[in-house]
Amino acid sequence: MTIERARVPLSRWQQAAVAVGSAVGALVNPRRADLIAALGETTGKPAFEMVLERMKKSPEGRAILLERPRVVSEQVGHAWDLPDNTFGAAYAKFMGSRNFSPDDRPPVRFMETDELAYVATRAREVHDLWHTLFGLPTNLMGESALKVIEFEQMYLPMCMLSVIGGTVRFNEKQRSMFFKHYFPWAVRAGRQCTDLMCVYYERHFDEDLEQVRRKWGIITAPQHPK
Repeated sequence: MTIERARVPLSRWQQAAVAVGSAVGALVNPRRADLIAALGETTGKPAFEMVLERMKKSPEGRAILLERPRVVSEQVGHAWDLPDNTFGAAYAKFMGSRNFSPDDRPPVRFMETDELAYVATRAREVHDLWHTLFGLPTNLMGESALKVIEFEQMYLPMCMLSVIGGTVRFNEKQRSMFFKHYFPWAVRAGRQCTDLMCVYYERHFDEDLEQVRRKWGIITAPQHPK
């Protein structure tokens, strides 16, 4: 489905209702990716507008907005054929080892314009690329840490709500580990790296993973403490 066809126009009251319903539903069942996505869209318009303006001021960001690449199988499938040391191969390994598909992300439905809908789509689709760059797993600890980075990069309210929801589900040992090791790292990593929404990742798939990490100021995740 194209971005334009997926959009559902909503009044302000409807947006508020979807936001509240999605927030409640996501807290009850945090595995509902569609509810988390809807919450992000209905509460994230100001943040996505700021991201859009930053992209317009960046050469790579403008190229992304002009060409509108998608992180879907049809466009990134060549990553599976790249040499092992490359960023693209690392992404392919990350996805393949978890039986993930680039096509699994729910479509953006509740943004007001096609341009904002694309920015929201891009933010959603580069999520696993960020997992790859920062070396984060997809367990609750890793997802919560990445949400901190996403908040530092985009200031989406949903990201911080997800962190709060995630830490509530930690046991005492996990919570202590998160706030001692992962939270301060994620804040620093999200602030120190380049503006990741202005990176045309697909143009860098054939580059060495460690080189792109250095180029973009990526600090990889701390090793799991013994």
